[in-house]
Amino acid sequence: MTRSKNEVARWRMLRQVHRRRSRWLEGQSRRYKRIHTIRHQVAQQHRRSILFISQMV
Repeated sequence: MTRSKNEVARWRMLRQVHRRRSRWLEGQSRRYKRIHTIRHQVAQQHRRSILFISQMV
């Protein structure tokens, strides 16, 4: 069964939107991961410095 031009165009647009959204989500999760690791590192440093100080006293 052949599709009309309008149908084909609609499917194409839907696919584009889906791709764009999934790429955006992927980018967001990457950014979040980076933020998460930075925060984690800062927390670890803080814990280590507290441990170091308490050992010296």
